[in-house]
Amino acid sequence: MPQESFYCVAYCCCKSYRYKDLSDYFIHNQKALFYKDVLHLQKEKGDIFIFSYGVVIFWNISRDQSLRTMDDLKRFEDGSHEIPLVDEFTFSENSSAMKIHEDHIFLESSDVLEKIAVSHGIAQSLKLSELEGYAWETIEAVSHIPRNIADSGKTKLSRKELAKIRGKLFLVDMDINLNYDLLDTPEFFWEYPEVENIYQKTVKYLDVKPRIEILDKKLGLIRELFNMLADEQNHNHSAVLEWIIIWLIAIEIIIFIIKELLKF
Repeated sequence: MPQESFYCVAYCCCKSYRYKDLSDYFIHNQKALFYKDVLHLQKEKGDIFIFSYGVVIFWNISRDQSLRTMDDLKRFEDGSHEIPLVDEFTFSENSSAMKIHEDHIFLESSDVLEKIAVSHGIAQSLKLSELEGYAWETIEAVSHIPRNIADSGKTKLSRKELAKIRGKLFLVDMDINLNYDLLDTPEFFWEYPEVENIYQKTVKYLDVKPRIEILDKKLGLIRELFNMLADEQNHNHSAVLEWIIIWLIAIEIIIFIIKELLKF
């Protein structure tokens, strides 16, 4: 007899939630439990897991109920995304072994700890997609600068414009690095090591580690752009100082010549 399938849908809605306010609200207004790193909303037929870094995952929750929950979450968002990132799976329970195949999650039981373990992996993967997007958008936005330097040996940007771009690059780099620890094994598994293997299977299926390595390379490119812009900024500043010195010397020579001519 084939196993019944349900839907598991994950959303990355914002950079982060104001988690204390969010937790207080749901614990007082809904049936909720707080585990390490995740808030669990218990529904009649399904489960909702909310992570502080802006990810919410719905297991066997209707679309209407999902939308209502996301509306409730909006008031706690910081850095809301205009269009949330989404990842969708199907799942079934009572399988002989936990595995994921073609985006179908085979759970061994209906134990909530299994779902939390898988949810941690899915949430990290979705957050990683957000960070990958930030890095790629930043590289694309400033890719013309290295080309300009390669073609002409300098950029046409002013010192102020260069400083603004360096500031944006720094903010992206800082934002990614501040969130980077989210990609480590969650502390939840210190308390529940018996389900860590489920988490590891999930992150392996979602290629989290290879994607982290690629993100590292993108961050390396951003830092190289930092250095390139710093060199260009220093070059422009030095060039301005050199011209100031040249003009001062020229003015001094002109004044000297005028004084000499006036003697006659």
